[in-house]
Amino acid sequence: MDYPQSISRLINLVDHERNTVTGPRQKAIYDLARMEALLERLGSPHHQIPAVHIAGTKGKGSTAALCDAALRAAGFSTGFYSSPHLHTFRERIRRDSEPITQEKFAALVEGIWPIHEELKADSGIGPLTLFEYLTGMAFQCFAEDRTDVQVIEVGLGGKLDATNVLDAGVCVITSISLDHTAILGDSIGEIAADKAGIIKPGSTVIIAPQTSEALGPILAACQEKEAAPILVGRDVTWEEGRSGTDGQRFTVRGRNGEYELYMPLLGDHQLENAASAVAALEALASQGIAVNAKAMEVGFEQVSWPCRMEVLSRSPLLVADGAHNVYSVESLLKSLPKYLNFEKLILVTGFSRDKNVEGMAQALREKADSVFATASRHPRSLAPDEVARLFDGPVTTAATAAEALQLALDSAGPRDLVLAVGSLFLTAEVRESALGIEPEIYSELS
Repeated sequence: MDYPQSISRLINLVDHERNTVTGPRQKAIYDLARMEALLERLGSPHHQIPAVHIAGTKGKGSTAALCDAALRAAGFSTGFYSSPHLHTFRERIRRDSEPITQEKFAALVEGIWPIHEELKADSGIGPLTLFEYLTGMAFQCFAEDRTDVQVIEVGLGGKLDATNVLDAGVCVITSISLDHTAILGDSIGEIAADKAGIIKPGSTVIIAPQTSEALGPILAACQEKEAAPILVGRDVTWEEGRSGTDGQRFTVRGRNGEYELYMPLLGDHQLENAASAVAALEALASQGIAVNAKAMEVGFEQVSWPCRMEVLSRSPLLVADGAHNVYSVESLLKSLPKYLNFEKLILVTGFSRDKNVEGMAQALREKADSVFATASRHPRSLAPDEVARLFDGPVTTAATAAEALQLALDSAGPRDLVLAVGSLFLTAEVRESALGIEPEIYSELS
């Protein structure tokens, strides 16, 4: 099986990322029984490697990337699993911070396929979803390669996420806000309780700053599981330093030391994520994985996590940020003038229809000088005219992200900022257009 054939097989699996959530809350679609059946047949690869398990609404990917980069800088062989991807499925499964090869990816798909067919034929279990299949591939990859440590990002929620078969000694819960309410719940408390489902007995739990509504269920889960909570902002703190368009300097005061750090990730929220990563890296010492200050310095400086307040060009200034809920959009808008100098704010925007699009549009229209409404290739994407109706005044529509970007850049003055925002899928396509990246195009599910 070659890489295109492996992708063809995968995209015909049930994919809850691409299917639109409609009707009543659909918690029943998530079930760990298939994952447990798959992993048992694979020889339980997920239990062979020490793990950091990361859940949250905002910042879990950045926190995971920082952990992975520092572990790699410390000389450890690393596995890193994240979702969704920007440009290629291979980004989801990384070895030593790099996406696995097409050959490795195809071999993993081929190796698991007979088990998938076996489970599919069992009426008591049923076929794997795309996310379950990829999660199994990641665990199998990291075990085959005998990695020293794995950093695993939750896909959605926590309790019933496919990754929650792990028995991780270090768990991280990043900032929680309203998102995926159709599946996880309509309140911060419900969502926090779901994400706290990753907490395992006796584990160390890194908790990013939370509202009281979110913190209560998380601390209750820690108490129930006799897990040790570490509160970022209280037990581990940070202090910002100088910043510019290339990155920011800051100090983190951990439980084991003080760290002078620099990272190319912009935004106040990234300082919180970095402090959470430091706390997690310190906690790994109890698992026999020691990451010293120098490794954190080198790893954080080298980290790459695109489409998070990423500067793609400088004249005019072009920034892509995959913010896709109200909280993250508001955080981004607050950070922009602090890190970047610009006159007019020109939006290239599009949304997924299962999000709070009215709330995001309201925050954006208060700051934007002009708007270019468009859509990504993703099946959940709102049509450009639907996006345009969310904004006041004249809005230019464009059929594709590439067309919207070109129109926005043509309209921008040398000191203006063109900001692509509203959906990670949209910003990925803007990034492809701006940097000349060849995308993977997937046919519709059969």
